[in-house]
Amino acid sequence: MFENPNSEQMATILKGAKTIAVVGLSDQPDRESYAVAKEMQNRGYRIIPVNPNISSALGEKAYHSLQDIPDPYEIINVFRRSEALPAVVIEANATACPVIWAQQGVYNEEAAKLAEAAGKTMIMDRCIMVMHSLFVKGKA
Repeated sequence: MFENPNSEQMATILKGAKTIAVVGLSDQPDRESYAVAKEMQNRGYRIIPVNPNISSALGEKAYHSLQDIPDPYEIINVFRRSEALPAVVIEANATACPVIWAQQGVYNEEAAKLAEAAGKTMIMDRCIMVMHSLFVKGKA
């Protein structure tokens, strides 16, 4: 059964990352993906939107897929339904990005096995913004 990394490991991931590719990022300010990504941007991360249905979000060019992103990124944050997660992980496994972070409510055991087999760190059913608030923001 899948287990997320512990709080120290999540803190290390968040402290070490500079850029987050957000799969499923909406350009609509009332959407959760937009609000979370905007807050992470406000906290100093570069956000790269990955959504074939938009041209940009949060002042950044959007890309159709993870492979289309020309710049390095350290976390793939996923705002897709749980059943879509295995396909996202397969795409993520073809990148150099070491961490796949599925948002609150997104969980799929098959996806976790695919990520583990590729040597990726998988985090599921955890809001990246909340974890940042708990483990990084305000900490020395």
